[in-house]
Amino acid sequence: MRKLVALTPLLAAACSTVPADGSALAGSCNNEGLSAFAGQDATPDIGAEIMRKSGAHVLRWVPNGSVVTMEFSADRVTIYLDANNKIERVSCG
Repeated sequence: MRKLVALTPLLAAACSTVPADGSALAGSCNNEGLSAFAGQDATPDIGAEIMRKSGAHVLRWVPNGSVVTMEFSADRVTIYLDANNKIERVSCG
């Protein structure tokens, strides 16, 4: 029983999604600077640049009027497009 009590903090820390030093998880998306892409044409090159800048591993394009799921994914960046296929906004998740 004492062993279980002694291991409880370690087990709880293993389930944490945020590192103890407060830094972002490796491979997680970072929103910083993504608003600069608003107004640009949606192209594969811009998508690749957004992925590089954000650090995301998954890219999701959302055409105007589309419905998307609301589940959060820390390694995904979502690009919302307007009716003219220009980037309306970019966000992680």
